[in-house]
Amino acid sequence: MHPAVPICLVFIGCCSNVVFLELLVSEMPGSGNIITFSQFLFIAIEGFIFTAKFGTKSPAIPMKNYFLMVIMFFLVQVVNNLALNFHISMPLHMIFRAGSLMANLILGIIILKRSYKMSKYVSVLMISIGIVLCTIASSSQVKSSSEETEQNKTYEYMIWLIGIAMLLFALFMSARMGIFQESIYSKFGKHPSEALFYNHALPLPGFLFFTADIYKSALMFSQSAPMFIPLLNLAVPKMWIYLLGNVLTQYVCIRSVFILTTECTSLTVTLVVTLRKFASLIFSIWYFHNPFTTFHWIGASLVFIGTLVFTEVLQKVQAAILPKKKQL
Repeated sequence: MHPAVPICLVFIGCCSNVVFLELLVSEMPGSGNIITFSQFLFIAIEGFIFTAKFGTKSPAIPMKNYFLMVIMFFLVQVVNNLALNFHISMPLHMIFRAGSLMANLILGIIILKRSYKMSKYVSVLMISIGIVLCTIASSSQVKSSSEETEQNKTYEYMIWLIGIAMLLFALFMSARMGIFQESIYSKFGKHPSEALFYNHALPLPGFLFFTADIYKSALMFSQSAPMFIPLLNLAVPKMWIYLLGNVLTQYVCIRSVFILTTECTSLTVTLVVTLRKFASLIFSIWYFHNPFTTFHWIGASLVFIGTLVFTEVLQKVQAAILPKKKQL
């Protein structure tokens, strides 16, 4: 496959996924559980058919090694989506998730006793300052968003703080899961398709704890305004259409990133993923009119520039270009 194909699919799938997610949570902020469950169910069914071959193919990595990974992955996905129920705006949500390198470095120092070059520490400092600036800017909007009583303002602000705590928890839990995956892959080899399947299939029983909430959301989805589909000559509640779009684009996003890692260098993958996140952020601000102050722009810029510095993208691009110039 030509690298241009997965690169285009990453932008189309991942950016579209953010759009459908924002359409869902803007209409029904409490729909995080049904969104997560639907994503897990779809990817688990696809993996059962094409990866596990209807259960006939044994896993390359022993099952006992998947259980801890699955618990962490389940918590990260559920908490990330639930945070949107706590007055967390989509741009702030995306900026926090872009700070994963910061969490990886901190846990790498604490758990793996690693040391890094000074440029890594500088980049993480930039990312940290960027996230703090965006958080402070968002906090002022929460305070001023309500003209109700002082007690209600305090309540809204406390709800927002819980959302921030959830984002921090998911950020560091994701980094811890990455370290755990690294240790498993170094021992048994990389099997991303298999890991993708088991990470989504094994946690499905955990959604039994959210059955009531998922059922409630399903009823609310069914009561949403109908949207006419000309091809089917049928009117379907729009929330179900948004959910289907979110699930399908999530699959395209994840699968495209996996293909990209097999077709391109890590430099290309890093550039594409970073640019995709930035494109999603810009589109969210423009299309959904999300409030974004000067502090948000400064903070977001620090996060993404810090990410590029951490991954040494500029140095690698320069190293790739210079040899070609010398040959000419």
